[in-house]
Amino acid sequence: MSKNTGITVLALVAGAAIGAAVGILLAPDKGTVTRKRLKEGYDDTAHSLKDTLGATAEALRGKLSTAKKDAEETYEDLLSNMSHKTEDVISFLESKLADLKVKNAKLQR
Repeated sequence: MSKNTGITVLALVAGAAIGAAVGILLAPDKGTVTRKRLKEGYDDTAHSLKDTLGATAEALRGKLSTAKKDAEETYEDLLSNMSHKTEDVISFLESKLADLKVKNAKLQR
């Protein structure tokens, strides 16, 4: 979860709690009406929070999937690059070995 999203969710929850507390303290209505309004407010806040968390989770899944794909591509590129470098080293060593064989043959004559 990004820092801004976390702050937004926290602010949403804190705002709902403060609003509910002020509503209870200043409510001119009957207790049944106040309880009904609190329940509606709670339900709205819970639904909003659920939607926000769902969207955040989906965004994180997307980022994780992209990061995984990037890591796999980087790994494949690294293996390919290492394979080419290994072939270059082997070719270099084979040419040096051939040179040494020629020099050794001259020395043994």
